[in-house]
Amino acid sequence: MVARKRKLLVARSQAPQKLEGRWSTAFFDYLSGECRLASNTVAAYRRDIRRFQTWLKGRSVRKLTIVDLSDFVGWLHTEQLAPASIARHVVTVRMYFRYLQLEGVLKENLAELLGSQKLWQRIPEVLSPDAVTRFLLAPNRHDSYWQRDRAMLEMLYATGCRASELSSLRTQDVHLNEGYCKCQGKGNKQRIVPFGTQAARAVRQYMETERPQLVARASSPPPWLLLSRSGRLLRREAIWELVKKYAARASVSKSISPHTLRHSFATHVLAGGADLRQVQEMLGHASIATTQIYTHIDSTRLKKVHSQFHPRA
Repeated sequence: MVARKRKLLVARSQAPQKLEGRWSTAFFDYLSGECRLASNTVAAYRRDIRRFQTWLKGRSVRKLTIVDLSDFVGWLHTEQLAPASIARHVVTVRMYFRYLQLEGVLKENLAELLGSQKLWQRIPEVLSPDAVTRFLLAPNRHDSYWQRDRAMLEMLYATGCRASELSSLRTQDVHLNEGYCKCQGKGNKQRIVPFGTQAARAVRQYMETERPQLVARASSPPPWLLLSRSGRLLRREAIWELVKKYAARASVSKSISPHTLRHSFATHVLAGGADLRQVQEMLGHASIATTQIYTHIDSTRLKKVHSQFHPRA
């Protein structure tokens, strides 16, 4: 804490652009070191602060007014960002200003006066079961690592895991005979997620054939289930790229992402009669309110519930 304050005090005598760089670096150290936020969360804060610094154009945060900050929000709209992205930027700037106030750089946090962005709840895109089937079968023998890629897609849909969660999944976390895996989600929270026989078959086939070849290319035995061509961890960015590749091949939506399979998993499980609390647990949602969005998607399930329980149905 003392060392960080000394850095901030020394930085005050420098040019505004250098000041911003030093302050933001100390801010990121604070988020990862003291707040212990996940690396992906810190990376999101970093992207937002970079955009904020682009808007600043060399000005100092100490000279900004609430009118300036309102102009920043307006500028975000001109950048054609999604409402959710704008709301996240506002939260990031609030957190950044709160940190600078804590360190004595700012006397007051004007960013707290920024109004929260009112968001329309957007219904996530969901694939039909037929589209999912085409998509999961898209990897074929002409692809370099088609068994790994098919296992990857099967696990994304069978478990509803996030791309980052699947990327960090270790072989010891996957229990093929029992049909479940131990997943580490946001905030390093672990949860048990079941998967079906088709996913288990795809993973077993990959582990018996392609994975040993990839392991042989690594300098030491890698613990992760999904490996890159060099035998290292298959990064979540690579998972996104592969999902886009096979989505195009299967002629499904261009906007598909690993999260689309997560949405489809939740919607299809609910359609099959699963309880909302059970789906919340499998997805690793901290709040049931996050899971409730899927009840808006599945109108067929709601009709069944209505006809079963309403006295005049």
